[in-house]
Amino acid sequence: MTYTGGEIPKLGFGFMRLPEVEGSDGEKVIDLDTLCGMVDTFMDAGFTYFDTARGYHGGRSEAALKAALVDRYPRESFTVATKLPAWMAKDADDARSMFETSLEQTGAGYFDFFLLHNLGEDRTHLFDDWGLWDFLAEKKAAGLIRNLGFSIHDKAAELERILAAHPEMDFVQLQINYADWESETVESRKCYEVARAHGLPIVVMEPIKGGSLVKLPDAAADVLRAANPDEPLPSWALRFAASLSGVLTVLSGMSMPEQVQENVGIMRDFKPLAPAELDALAQVRAILDGIPTVPCTDCRYCVKSCPEGVRIPAALASLNILALYRDEYRAQENYDWNASAGPASSCIGCGTCESVCPQHIGIVKELARAAELFE
Repeated sequence: MTYTGGEIPKLGFGFMRLPEVEGSDGEKVIDLDTLCGMVDTFMDAGFTYFDTARGYHGGRSEAALKAALVDRYPRESFTVATKLPAWMAKDADDARSMFETSLEQTGAGYFDFFLLHNLGEDRTHLFDDWGLWDFLAEKKAAGLIRNLGFSIHDKAAELERILAAHPEMDFVQLQINYADWESETVESRKCYEVARAHGLPIVVMEPIKGGSLVKLPDAAADVLRAANPDEPLPSWALRFAASLSGVLTVLSGMSMPEQVQENVGIMRDFKPLAPAELDALAQVRAILDGIPTVPCTDCRYCVKSCPEGVRIPAALASLNILALYRDEYRAQENYDWNASAGPASSCIGCGTCESVCPQHIGIVKELARAAELFE
């Protein structure tokens, strides 16, 4: 698909989970030597899209992009996307200053793709209240942004509301993977259909669900191996997302050289999934749906009623990641990212959440389990 800046290959390099080593002070730092080699492998294979954000790696990701990519390759040879997280700012001025900071940190000169970062839930209003839509439109008019869009982790109804209010958007970034395609919590398919109804191209995030889809239960993995013994598990996930019409590129947050080598091998000669392969993925979804999990549908009635502001659906989602994929890293990452602002340990056991839960979940007991596992 062709956009401002030319043809974009179907694999993007997410700068969210970069390789780290222990620094001189004992703290973890980004391993730039390893990262440069990963960037070289990616570029040598003909891929050009790099995705970072102001908040990734404690604010260090954009500078790593400069060191590993911008300072080492001609600017016209690659595509840079970054994001403005208003919910990390103290006020409107602080939020607006993030744009100039990103320009400085990346050294990119301009952004091929720029995103309002992580809309949805109680975060969208900050972008509205602080006039960031108009602010970034001005930056686009000044030539500092080529394509303006947003990322969102929310349901289709909220995506529809935002797109109706902002038809000027050039693209949208969505969480899409085959496991969440029919999920009542993530609504991958429904969000995809909303974006396409608005005619917007889509950048896909979390196609491998943070790595969980390479840790399938044996019964699910056996289905895919039987369908194609030579196809590695990450290939099914990447190719599913890239096979969808209207997808600009598919991001993968690669953290080691072997992952880059495998992913570029899969996507260099990308072929859309055949009908028989889609049938195999439908069987995998059925197997995953049959595994006992906490039946949370993310309706958030519990959140509205909780006197302590516990991020209940996020905590329950981490429990389900463990149950479905046995992926301790991803479950902890989800908890740290989405539940830490209202941790499970804040629960006072009042039971108000349980009284409004349509699924009749024993939430107090599940929160105690989450606190024990993730805190």
